Amino acid sequence: MAAKFELYTDNAGEFRFRLKAGNGENILASEGYKQKASAENGIESVKKNAADEARFERKETAAGKHMFNLKASNGQVIGTSQSYASASGRDGGIESVMRNAPEARIEDLT
Repeated sequence: MAAKFELYTDNAGEFRFRLKAGNGENILASEGYKQKASAENGIESVKKNAADEARFERKETAAGKHMFNLKASNGQVIGTSQSYASASGRDGGIESVMRNAPEARIEDLT
């Protein structure tokens, strides 16, 4: 199974998307958007920015876990990863987004 973006509405009625790897694991999630078109623009921004490793911000949580944000050229966060137990796991997640996001199809679940 190839990677895909899932576009969906959350319990608050906001539009969100998540990038799922070929194995079905979530590798990137968006913030909530009021408009569907804004979420669709967010997906396009992820596709465009994922190829640039400099757009990934590596972080450590207060609990000592590792995660990353993908940022647009204006510095705004367009996607956030899950928490990883190790820095190498986080870096593998970044590689997966870089590899999968540009060609991932969009599944509209709204």
